[in-house]
Amino acid sequence: MKRLMIFFVFLLFCGVRLGAQSCQLMGTTQVLFGTYSGATLQTTGGVSVSCTNGLAYNIEISAGYSGSPTNREMDCSSCTPQTLGYQLFSNASYTTNWGNTPTTDLNSTGTGGTQNFTVYGMIPANEAYFSGSSGTNYTDSVTVTIVCNCTVSANNQPLFVRLQQTAPGCGISASNLNFGNYSGTVNNATTTLQVGCSNGTPYTVGLDQGAHGGSASNPRLMAGPGGATLAYGLYQNSGHSINWGNSSGSWVSGTGSGAVQQLTVYGQIPAGTVPATGAYTDTITASITY
Repeated sequence: MKRLMIFFVFLLFCGVRLGAQSCQLMGTTQVLFGTYSGATLQTTGGVSVSCTNGLAYNIEISAGYSGSPTNREMDCSSCTPQTLGYQLFSNASYTTNWGNTPTTDLNSTGTGGTQNFTVYGMIPANEAYFSGSSGTNYTDSVTVTIVCNCTVSANNQPLFVRLQQTAPGCGISASNLNFGNYSGTVNNATTTLQVGCSNGTPYTVGLDQGAHGGSASNPRLMAGPGGATLAYGLYQNSGHSINWGNSSGSWVSGTGSGAVQQLTVYGQIPAGTVPATGAYTDTITASITY
């Protein structure tokens, strides 16, 4: 008689069950600016996070009411204009934008406890706020979000940004001057500067000599291909007879009204020999003194 023997093999699987990976947004501290008077203004706020030890996560900050993550804007319905530009950074040197994309958010690793991160806020110099009175608040609310391969609680919290007040001051911005094509005959073109100062504030606007060794007293120089240059001038009047420079007597003066004022810059390339074909450019710095 034959006996059939069947062997049963019992396999015991042993393992460790890991706890759930999690993050919690503990809170935010507002970015509170003091008094803005046209000079660069910096301050800080904060974000607090608690994540599982060893867990990788990102912290994102949205664009806010208007603007973009790289050029945010505070709003004030009773101000002129109604928005004021500012920026948020993740480093103390105010150079690394803190946004909401994989290349601009802040990366960190959980410790199992609360981690505090500083938000560095800055209003650049010469932002156009043009407020006629102090004590006017500009505000914004951006959204802080944690992104991770985990469970997140208390996510999408607001981070408030606020300017306490503006002081009497000025702001300035500029549009490019484009001459188009030059064929050797006189070529005229115009552009505008946008200037705003508190009501009753006197100011002067100067234009420097540019980046290519020209003279602010005329002519300035554009640089082109192979080191070629092309002379041009910038003037205060349509007759191209009053130079616009950066010294006493060649400035443009005015008085603020609390609203944006448009100043026209009259450019001219004189007739002459056509230089080498190509694009010619220069960079002019406009400065306002008040």
